[in-house]
Amino acid sequence: MSQPTEQQPIKLHFSDNGQGEPIVLLHGFLGSSAYWDEVIPLLSRHYRCIVPDLRGHGHSPVSTDPYTIEDMAADVVTLLDELDLKQVTLLGHSMGGYVTLALVDQYPSYIKSWGLVHSTAYEDTEEAKQKRLNTITQIRTRGMIDFVDGFAEGLFATHLVYKLPDSILKVKEIGYITSPEGGCGAAAAMRERPERLSIIQNANVPVLLVAGEYDPIAPPDRMFVADSTRITTAVIPDIAHMSMMEAPEQLVNIIHDFMQNQLKD
Repeated sequence: MSQPTEQQPIKLHFSDNGQGEPIVLLHGFLGSSAYWDEVIPLLSRHYRCIVPDLRGHGHSPVSTDPYTIEDMAADVVTLLDELDLKQVTLLGHSMGGYVTLALVDQYPSYIKSWGLVHSTAYEDTEEAKQKRLNTITQIRTRGMIDFVDGFAEGLFATHLVYKLPDSILKVKEIGYITSPEGGCGAAAAMRERPERLSIIQNANVPVLLVAGEYDPIAPPDRMFVADSTRITTAVIPDIAHMSMMEAPEQLVNIIHDFMQNQLKD
């Protein structure tokens, strides 16, 4: 596999709704800003919600050369500069959480507070790294639709699959329009990302960690890796990896409480 080189930041497509304290929401692998569609109307009543499509996803372009999670974080910083945002609350879902950790690590001055939603600071295990390679091979040989069809339902709690057919269809449709280059590039970037447990353990700003009770991808015991007065943890019951669709009101309430507690301090 060719090695990533330092990339020029890419101009990201984004939505911008509401007023007040800025919250930046980053989506997961094969997602887009539309992952947050059920959250934004509720959250933007109180806050300014900036929601980009990450590199190679949604309506954002992809680079032809290999790139890293750190390159994806630099894209987000370029967007913050474009919007003249000096400090934000940054919340990342799944792959977006890896981008969040990289941004907190490398650009801490932009961060007022941050959080992970169904994401982890651990690096990929050897088994997971092999699965990334399998993902790349499947996308390249069988196409994005075939991969997404086998991927989407596993993001949701088993007992919710038949209750949320519209959400699962939406996840599939968002995945279908992701370019193969974007899917493969992101999978390769996630495979090579470093472990960043110390970013949570040494947090010097407020941190929010949101887990799903039945999440097989980022279970609570892989998310909650430190105990600190700066860290707020929440487990949403009866869901898996997609709280923004499985339990959007609960997720918004958790985020709102986190934001309000900061204002009290």
